[in-house]
Amino acid sequence: MDVRAGDILKMKKNHPCGSNEFYVIRSGMDFRLRCVKCSREFMIPRNKIEKNIRQIIRSGEG
Repeated sequence: MDVRAGDILKMKKNHPCGSNEFYVIRSGMDFRLRCVKCSREFMIPRNKIEKNIRQIIRSGEG
């Protein structure tokens, strides 16, 4: 799955704050994500993220 830094991921499950959108800060073997609503940052393994992605919103790269 092609997920790049700067993308926004819409997930199947919500963050405890209620948002299901996460900004990708870093991608690799694990992702560094930031919640769009509460700005909490966390790292999570790639295999956990990939099965819970509903939609990828690309950054405006032109």
